[in-house]
Amino acid sequence: MSKITFLGAGSTVFAKNVLGDCMTVPALQDFEFALFDIDHQRLTDSEQMLQNLKESLGSTVRITAYTDRKEALAGAKYVINAIQVGGYDPSTIIDFEIPKKYGLRQTIADTIGIGGIFRSLRTIPVMMDFAKDMQEVCPDAWFLNYSNPMAVLTGTMIRHGGIKTVGLCHSVQGCADDLLKSLEMPTDHVQWKIAGINHLAWLLEINRNGEDLYPEIKRRAREKQKMKHDDMVRFELMERFGYYVTESSEHNAEYHPYFIKSNYPELIDRFNIPLDEYPRRCVNQIEGWKKMREDLVNDKNLTHQRTHEYGSYIIEAMETDQPFKIGGNVLNTGRLISNLPEKACVEVPCLVDASGVTPTYVGDLPEQLAALNRTNINTQLLTIEAAMTRKKEHIYHAAMLDPHTAAELSIDDIVSLCDDLIEAHGDWLPLFV
Repeated sequence: MSKITFLGAGSTVFAKNVLGDCMTVPALQDFEFALFDIDHQRLTDSEQMLQNLKESLGSTVRITAYTDRKEALAGAKYVINAIQVGGYDPSTIIDFEIPKKYGLRQTIADTIGIGGIFRSLRTIPVMMDFAKDMQEVCPDAWFLNYSNPMAVLTGTMIRHGGIKTVGLCHSVQGCADDLLKSLEMPTDHVQWKIAGINHLAWLLEINRNGEDLYPEIKRRAREKQKMKHDDMVRFELMERFGYYVTESSEHNAEYHPYFIKSNYPELIDRFNIPLDEYPRRCVNQIEGWKKMREDLVNDKNLTHQRTHEYGSYIIEAMETDQPFKIGGNVLNTGRLISNLPEKACVEVPCLVDASGVTPTYVGDLPEQLAALNRTNINTQLLTIEAAMTRKKEHIYHAAMLDPHTAAELSIDDIVSLCDDLIEAHGDWLPLFV
């Protein structure tokens, strides 16, 4: 029996989406769905939920919960990763509260920025343990990574884990449609092209029946910017740099040095930037789960419709050899994006079939977009360097080159902040020298 292993299966709602999608695919009915999580209560919850879903959907998959990770991975053909190391308490709290003492404010802190750097540093050792286990018990498996920081973790697995890996994010699929809907423009017969890096990929082309939609998009966006809305940062970036970016305004507010500035506090209101947004979401999700758990876990009539998450479509394409196109995160080998570094993890169109994931060549991004990407790539590559060498100096380098951190703090304060974060995270981090 073929096996799909889900690491971080205690993410019950996400497990429902991805594995529920897989249950709807005829080619996957003979698979075992192997669940693993270090939180045994959440693991049991997800197992019960998926058993109910299996019965409702009439699926013939086998669902098994494992408390031993290597057993869960043994013989897997596909491994889906959705872990978060350190969770909200203590790690996310630390990532936000200590920088705040230095006057450094954040919105999400899961990609780059000082919070993204430390999220990477505590997650990479766990990912390398996954890779080691996989090399032993399922060396040919595909690793489908959903965990953030996407570019750093995916790049590390490919460069240092020796595992076939693709990073998956849902910001690509909905980008064009969501933009058009927000501007009250029709979404039918639209063709688009997106490439860049995760959360900072660019809508390079968008047209309907050969007509370029960008002029009308920009006209409507300028009108919309006259009133407050929840996408003001992205519209400002499009106005200044010429193209729309895939991930939300709250994310992009902290990827650049222009929006969260202690000397310009009025920008927070002007661009409607939700500071401390991610901790609020975490608290709401924790409270929401308490209310949702009974209905989701114990509902014998629980059902599901296939979502737009890439996971099930990738596995189906590999199993059936019916090609499917995704926006995937892969290494920039051979300069898929020719004006970004080869060591970078890029987000580009990829073809998936029985031969695996085949990225497509993009060529040069418009130079201003490549430049914006490179400022983030600098921090990503140095974060990986820090994690793999265990040298504290590279943590400092990563932070000093982060656009938002560098724009707000002095070098001395950046080093001091990193030291405080290392101390506060304690055993959640490996030893750095």
